[in-house]
Amino acid sequence: KDGIFTLNFKGKKYTNNVAIPDHEVAVKLMVNSLLNYKVIYSLKEIEGMGHRIVQGGDYFDDSVIVNDEVVMKVDELKDLAPLHNPVHLACYEAMVKYLPDVKHVFVFDTAFHQTMDAGYYLYPVPYEWYTDYKVRKYGAHGTSHKYIAQRTADIMNRNIKDLNIITLHLGSGASITAVKKGISVNTSMGFSPLGGIMMGTRCGDIDPTIIYYMEEKLNCTSKDMENYLNRKSGLLGVSGISSDTRDIESAIEKGDERAAATYDLYINRIVSFVGSYYMQLGHVDALTFTAGVGEHSAMVRARVLKKLEEGLGLKIDYFENSQVKGDTKLSLPDSKVNVFVIGTNEELEIVRDTYRLLNDE
Repeated sequence: KDGIFTLNFKGKKYTNNVAIPDHEVAVKLMVNSLLNYKVIYSLKEIEGMGHRIVQGGDYFDDSVIVNDEVVMKVDELKDLAPLHNPVHLACYEAMVKYLPDVKHVFVFDTAFHQTMDAGYYLYPVPYEWYTDYKVRKYGAHGTSHKYIAQRTADIMNRNIKDLNIITLHLGSGASITAVKKGISVNTSMGFSPLGGIMMGTRCGDIDPTIIYYMEEKLNCTSKDMENYLNRKSGLLGVSGISSDTRDIESAIEKGDERAAATYDLYINRIVSFVGSYYMQLGHVDALTFTAGVGEHSAMVRARVLKKLEEGLGLKIDYFENSQVKGDTKLSLPDSKVNVFVIGTNEELEIVRDTYRLLNDE
């Protein structure tokens, strides 16, 4: 299959259109490029490698050095993240084959959210579903939320343990997290990355009756329904235009009423979660937008903030919001809540955890 390989190094970007039929080819391409572009001069320089893993279940509340038992548990959890965990393991196995002497660390999207209380992670279904089948809220994007919460505290020059922060990771996949004193107390994604707010192609939370009602109407299988909810819903499904907010914003400017309704639904879902987390936290010191949409869509940020202004006591510089480049503070000095746009850096968080664990051995 054709692919696009990109390497950023010392301010330069190298891009090649090449055939990448599998993970082994991808790994070989990556490693050879590191050597060819003199990022490293020998494979012996690579001592550790960090891997993002979406689903760690309740097995992992921190990143871990990989061994056979860890691999077995990640594979066991593949039914909870069928679009992610199998691919992550395929990548890991390709890395091990090509770089057998390197130590590996798994960094889990779910680990940061393992601090949630049972009152937030349980579902109101038979308790045996939780004990026997692991049905509970796991969350996702934990690496991003952890990084953004700490970065917010750093910018505020405050100890994160003294702050309540709501982080909004808004991208093609999206989640919102309530962070109290540096730990996750609630998050919008649930049993899988399908839950929570409306996303690019994912429906987020819906009335479960819709699922079996539409399976009967469409005479479709559960697998078909999974495809509808994961790939044909969200912004794409409602608008009929695109999963990209930029395309929907363009349609709104041309007077497309369906696009406008889609956007309203999207904004309302975000605002509902922020409002509920504000009440759960008791007070909020900062609200931070991140990820593709959160960092780059001034319209999404403006519409969310306008709906939250009165309830949260926000005072926003909307001109500054329209000019965002890099990490930016949007709130005015008399705002009751600080509002920021901060670029996420999950890769840096993965590197930090990899370095920490390998040096703690």
